[in-house]
Amino acid sequence: MRLLYSLAWWLALPVVLGRLWWRGRQEPGYRAHWRERLGFPGAAPSTGQTLWVHAVSVGETRAAEPLVEALLAAYPDSRILLTHMTPTGRATGRSLFGHHGERVVQSYLPYDTGFMVARFLRRFAPRVCILMETEVWPNLVAGCAKAGVPVALVNARLSERSLRSGRKMGTLMTDAAQAITLVAAQTELDAERIRSLGAPQVAVTGSIKFDVVPPSAALEKGAWLREQIGARPVFLCASTREGEEALILDAWQRAVDKPANALLAIVPRHPQRFDEVEKMIGARGLSVMRRSKIDKGIGNAKVLLGDSMGEMFAYFAACDCAFIGGSLMPLGGQNLIEACALGKPVLVGEHTFNFAQATDEAVLDGAALRVPDADALMAAAMRLLEDDAARARMGAHALAFAGRHRGATLRTVELLRQLIS
Repeated sequence: MRLLYSLAWWLALPVVLGRLWWRGRQEPGYRAHWRERLGFPGAAPSTGQTLWVHAVSVGETRAAEPLVEALLAAYPDSRILLTHMTPTGRATGRSLFGHHGERVVQSYLPYDTGFMVARFLRRFAPRVCILMETEVWPNLVAGCAKAGVPVALVNARLSERSLRSGRKMGTLMTDAAQAITLVAAQTELDAERIRSLGAPQVAVTGSIKFDVVPPSAALEKGAWLREQIGARPVFLCASTREGEEALILDAWQRAVDKPANALLAIVPRHPQRFDEVEKMIGARGLSVMRRSKIDKGIGNAKVLLGDSMGEMFAYFAACDCAFIGGSLMPLGGQNLIEACALGKPVLVGEHTFNFAQATDEAVLDGAALRVPDADALMAAAMRLLEDDAARARMGAHALAFAGRHRGATLRTVELLRQLIS
């Protein structure tokens, strides 16, 4: 199966590279460092131990922050090799860890062919490979096993839908799971699903995302943003996905009980959709202000379009209540932990299977409210914007929920010691 998989990669490579170049029209970062994707990374540091952490994009990179900082502190003579698949993930890593200088080296992960992975491993010779959340690549895992590099899957999650997809891949995925040295799962349900694929050592450590601390700079930026908005009530729709913005905007226009001068803030998850969403807002006759164009206040704009990367904490800090995107449609939802950590009332849709346990617990704890559709979402948001006491109660529950689940980073580092020592 892995031979067929590798052959498919080589046959698809011209298309993959063409798509990479095409995406570079909108996001030039896709055309930078392209040789790294083919297994030609930059020069490796000549001395010291390398601990490799792979975080595919923005969410995983931000989630990895507590772990990277803990590893740098626990192993002062080591460096972190931080790999990504997207330019936004790479930019996020540079923003989070640039102050560490040469102790954090960044690169793109090579495409998953045995040849490219082997060349990458020879160049960096990592002591351990730490994959964040769901990033299991069959040739990467096999290449690490051949090179004697232990592989850990940390902050691991696996939904029932992803498990079914993995089983359809037959021995390709089960062989990869069996070759993973150690798994640190977010929940017992995640652990059970991963064990069913054959992973030999699986422990439950919780979600590292609960240990992410809001940076003071982000809170200052949030205070500045709130100052630009003024005293208006703010409903934030964060990390929205394709198809959701239209539902949200139409429901916003249908809502008849909006507080006076209420502001709708929308932050699409993918930056290549910023212009598309702006046109969508304008087509409905709503005035819009882009975050990147704020100079002095936002005037009477009805919608604020969050067109910046790495500022989600700032958006949460500036809002009164927040909807977490990817959940109005069957897309699996996004992470609600950051909003809870800032004490914000959270609204989610029905589709949260990618973050099922955290979302279900937040709802049970009174930190979040689940709604069936966009009109119910808007009605719930308007009630919260009008009711200061209800908003304060939900916010307090959110803070308590986030605080109870901290500590996963330390538990994960303790597990990793057996692979690094």
